[in-house]
Amino acid sequence: MIERIETGTRMSKIVKHNGVAYLCGQVGDGETVAEQTRDCLSRVEGLLETAGSSPERMLQAVIWLADMADFDEMNSVWDAWVPAGYAPARACCEARLARSDLKVEIIVTAAC
Repeated sequence: MIERIETGTRMSKIVKHNGVAYLCGQVGDGETVAEQTRDCLSRVEGLLETAGSSPERMLQAVIWLADMADFDEMNSVWDAWVPAGYAPARACCEARLARSDLKVEIIVTAAC
């Protein structure tokens, strides 16, 4: 069974299938990459809770940065947020994001 949560015309915020939650990409508010990452991860955590999951149950994270020069700043927030011993498989790449003010976007897959 496939369950779609907060579905709109273009996408669902969460799609659950066979005990796995797939979250849509999350961006955050703020001027710096650290502020945006903190806000983004807060949104991820809220979606994980809605899906019946948590950061400890993350399987994979894909992180897009508008500029890889922000890698260390983003990681300082990420490392403080991920529960010790529960780091997911992860990729981080540079990409042009949907708006010029965005610095980071995070996509998470987690067990429910």
